[in-house]
Amino acid sequence: MIWDFWSMVIIVTVCGFVMEVVDAAIGMGYGTILAPVLLMLGFDPFQVVPAVLISQLVGGLLASFFHHRFENVNFASGSEHLKLAVVLGLFSAVGAVASVFVAVNLSEFYLSLYIGLLAAVLGSVVLVTRNRRYDFSWARMIFIGLLAAFNKGLSGGGYGPIVTAGQVMSGVGEKSAVCITLLSEALISLSAVFTYLWAGGGVDWGLTFCLLISVSLSAPVAALMIKRTEGGKLRVLVGVATSLLGLGTVLKAVFW
Repeated sequence: MIWDFWSMVIIVTVCGFVMEVVDAAIGMGYGTILAPVLLMLGFDPFQVVPAVLISQLVGGLLASFFHHRFENVNFASGSEHLKLAVVLGLFSAVGAVASVFVAVNLSEFYLSLYIGLLAAVLGSVVLVTRNRRYDFSWARMIFIGLLAAFNKGLSGGGYGPIVTAGQVMSGVGEKSAVCITLLSEALISLSAVFTYLWAGGGVDWGLTFCLLISVSLSAPVAALMIKRTEGGKLRVLVGVATSLLGLGTVLKAVFW
């Protein structure tokens, strides 16, 4: 029994570490991949959701700190990158609220199909236009923030791929786009955690603690990986990851 307990602790911690490295390195994949893995390991959704939200909040803040420290992004007070992260976080909150009114009228199949196709298309566009540079547009970024949060409010996922790929297509550098997505999603996770606790939800602190260890260890590793990765290669990684996550979502909706 003791071995089973520590085996589960090790498995959860390793899974959380790997998923957070991926998320902090390309701006997507933590909750999208980790939540189903934890469910398959036998955890209850009411254990998984708050644990993932809290760890994503802490992981996003830690990753943002190390990305700033390693000069992958500039989050100094008054910087354009910090302003963009805050704007994305604020408008994302609006999009998430608006999505509630639509979600009640759509089936889970069509929601998953929509988000999967959107992510796959955006990822493909990023790959096809990988040698093209766009002028920055606040209007496009606000639209991307609303759209991504709308998706997250509809299905609980689809934020990272849309925001990261959308920023790249809106003139933001690849490294900065990844870092800005992490900070903006941390802000959304903060509001989600408070809402969950306010509604009377409980927290499995054992599971949460394992994930907090994971994100604490992975944040500097991912930031160092980004620092040593060329922008062009990172753009390809973002495009491929976005497309694969989108296609995976579509296949899951159709066949499962």
